[in-house]
Amino acid sequence: MKPLVMAFFCVALAGLADAQALTDGQQPGLDERRTSLSQERSRLEAGFAAEDAACHERFAVNSCLEKVDAKRLAAMTQLRRQEILLNDEERKNRAEAERRKIEEKSSPENLQQAARQRAAAAEDYRLRLERDKNRQQERAASPSSPQSARDAHSQKLMAHQKKAQARADRQAAAAEEAKKSNDRQKKADARRAQHEAHQLSRPPAKSRPLPLP
Repeated sequence: MKPLVMAFFCVALAGLADAQALTDGQQPGLDERRTSLSQERSRLEAGFAAEDAACHERFAVNSCLEKVDAKRLAAMTQLRRQEILLNDEERKNRAEAERRKIEEKSSPENLQQAARQRAAAAEDYRLRLERDKNRQQERAASPSSPQSARDAHSQKLMAHQKKAQARADRQAAAAEEAKKSNDRQKKADARRAQHEAHQLSRPPAKSRPLPLP
């Protein structure tokens, strides 16, 4: 069993050496490297589990387990170091990508383009407002518009009704004034006739004799 365990441990160390070489030389993508480290961890865990099982078959179990734990710690420490380097590189890549993105946005060309886009949007908005205003004015001035025609007809009808009412009010006022004048004339005629009748009904006044010479 011991030769098999040693062979596995050598393979595990070779895998870690390959991972270290990848970080120093030509490196594949971060996802591929992270997958490789995860697979390496699974292989190491399986190998050390096999070594633990082999230790339980030996006489000095505790001593064997301690040695396996030491090898496990060394291997996992090396693997963890590779994962930390990978995480650092990933953070650096994200920071670099963000920096380039900011630089691209703040470049003179992009700033000019953004300014042109804002100016074009503002001009387009102004033109839309002007078109809407012109359409509203055209609808208000056009007699062919149903709403405008109804509004114009209503205004004319109201104006005609106001004129007719004013004329009727004037005629009523004139008729009332004529009636009052007629009543006053009738009363005056009646008083005059009464006065004349009263004068006629009075006896004639006696004439006084002339004084003697």
